[in-house]
Amino acid sequence: MALMLQRLRTTIASLALLLGVGAVAMAPTPAFGDAMPSAAEEAFTFQDPDIRESSGLVASQRHEDVYYTHNDSGPAMTPDVYAVDSEGETLAVLRVTGAGVEARDWESVAIREGEDGEPAILVGDIGDNFAGAWPNVRIYEFPEPSDLSDQEVQATTYTLSYEDGGRDAEGMFVDPRDNRLYVASKEVSGGLYAAPEELSPEGTNTLTHVGQAPVYATGASMAPDGQSYIIRTYWNATVYDSSDGVPGTAMGTLPLPQQDQGEGITHTRDGTAVMISSEGEHSPVWRVPLSERHGGPGGESVEPDESDTEADDASGATEAQPPPGGSAMRWPILVAGGTALFALGAIVFLLRRA
Repeated sequence: MALMLQRLRTTIASLALLLGVGAVAMAPTPAFGDAMPSAAEEAFTFQDPDIRESSGLVASQRHEDVYYTHNDSGPAMTPDVYAVDSEGETLAVLRVTGAGVEARDWESVAIREGEDGEPAILVGDIGDNFAGAWPNVRIYEFPEPSDLSDQEVQATTYTLSYEDGGRDAEGMFVDPRDNRLYVASKEVSGGLYAAPEELSPEGTNTLTHVGQAPVYATGASMAPDGQSYIIRTYWNATVYDSSDGVPGTAMGTLPLPQQDQGEGITHTRDGTAVMISSEGEHSPVWRVPLSERHGGPGGESVEPDESDTEADDASGATEAQPPPGGSAMRWPILVAGGTALFALGAIVFLLRRA
């Protein structure tokens, strides 16, 4: 009987979560009003079989048409960052070493200006498959190599914790205007968190909540000029106008090509497009061009279409174009889900009285 009750409670919790996600996703939100850019194309495929869970992606600042990626987590994962070219071939494997370095749950990678004024790579060990159980997360920073060859790189470890409790996160970016790091949590009601202006390798750095993030954010990237940034999910990406600073304003959603488990995203060096990656062996990397209104170069801010609807300030969620039938299709889904939850709740109540 106890086992049956536990299974029923698990089912109810799962349905509640799905209904919560659906309700948030169906809330009125801004949209650019167009389909995925027609010029979106498959740029290359990871050729290295060791790249089987690409979870983060960032464009090199030293080398033209070179991108860095890394695997997610697991007992077989090693603390490696892969440099790949525009054909998907691995040019170098960077083994990250240093005090506190481990491949616990790597989820994102970014580049910022190092202390010497040269580019430095940041690896975000910010995932938490236990929904915020880790007391802290880590960022590993090392200079971007000028020579792309297999090598060990010595990293500085920064320990960070959230001001409002543990979070699972998969997206982060750096504002090139002030070199500040931001982390986007992966939740039904996600948040955007700012790291201190100066990260310290001593003690713990506090991540401060500064804004909202879309439902289940899986990656993030800021434009090279800092005027806009993008947070992606498994389904689409939200563009934010940050011309007046972060968090800025959510201006609309950008549809993305379908991927098995899309998590990586980065702006190209010239800011004219974003590159997106997915977990899976030999997974493709897509190039999605950005017009000016999508946050591409050429303007100070991203302007939505006149037909765009109001943003949902409470959740920060966004959606692409609604399915045929629009809001008329939402009520049957919500009613059916509510009925199912009521029925399961009644069963549990009766079983507990039996």
